[in-house]
Amino acid sequence: MKKHVIGMLLGVATIMPYTSHAADKGLVAISMPTKSSSRWISDGNSMVKFLQDRGYKADLQYAEDDIPNQLAQIENMITKGPKVLVIAAIDGTTLSDALAKAASKGIKVIAYDRLIKGTKNVDYYATFDNFQVGVIQGGYIEKALHLKEGKGPFNIELFGGSPDDNNAFFFYNGAMSVLKPYIDKGKLVVRSKQMGMDKVSTLRWDGAVAQARMDNLLSANYTSARLDAVLSPYDGISIGILSSLKGVGYGTPKQPMPVVTGQDAELPSVKSILAKEQSSTVFKDTRVLAKVTVGMIDSMLSGKPVPVNDTKTYNNGVKVVPSYLLKPVSVDISNWKPVLVGSGYYTESQIQ
Repeated sequence: MKKHVIGMLLGVATIMPYTSHAADKGLVAISMPTKSSSRWISDGNSMVKFLQDRGYKADLQYAEDDIPNQLAQIENMITKGPKVLVIAAIDGTTLSDALAKAASKGIKVIAYDRLIKGTKNVDYYATFDNFQVGVIQGGYIEKALHLKEGKGPFNIELFGGSPDDNNAFFFYNGAMSVLKPYIDKGKLVVRSKQMGMDKVSTLRWDGAVAQARMDNLLSANYTSARLDAVLSPYDGISIGILSSLKGVGYGTPKQPMPVVTGQDAELPSVKSILAKEQSSTVFKDTRVLAKVTVGMIDSMLSGKPVPVNDTKTYNNGVKVVPSYLLKPVSVDISNWKPVLVGSGYYTESQIQ
């Protein structure tokens, strides 16, 4: 997802396995969407490490959120003859032809955290429970505003993720499974009347796009009314929303911030939570996702049963892709330390 830009060199990083491994188990190619998100850098580094630990070579490439670039990189990877392609797609609908080529060469494909759609040539999917991410976000707003206790009405605005990312729909639908009953009862009021992913999506998860939309929502609907909550699916979007809110006076004792959700536990957002600006985020430990994915690769190539725990949810339009889902965790000012520092994901000095 789109986040604050981290200056990293573009191009290919081909990493050789540790020399301590007697056997070379072969090449695994990894296509990641962008280095502009620290989350994807962490995913890539973790994947390479776990592959090396098991004796594989890794070809890790980042496409910088450019769809033709990712397609060209994947086609180039296929010519190198990897045993497995791991792909976190920028646009999960654009890879069918490339994956048909991969299949013709016997290359297995794992969709990584973003479902690849419209092709039979996806063997497995490794991700978090994306509907549950949305449920956590909606549930946080429900609890913070005491909606279960009958409080309200409160004003809320809704933001969705990128419309070309299948996950964005799961996040939105999960959140709305909690929030829509309160909207229907009038306890939550969307003053802009903008609902549904066709109205609230944020292309490429771009915080600047979200900030511009929030500016428009505030000027059109909240010059004389308070905004009480914002559903944001991702931290980079949340930071843009918060910038817009601060620009019109929110975040002061007289005008406290609305409840603002997020996802990915990015450092700027964790710091924002400690500053009592952003309210919450959803932590997805990418180290665990990378480890599970490498376990799937090793099982597949060793002829062992591949670990999956969902064979019903993720229909890509051609097939239901066998999936392994991990559990996301809600993080706010009350539990950031045990969850983020206690797990070793961050050090306390990184956050404070």
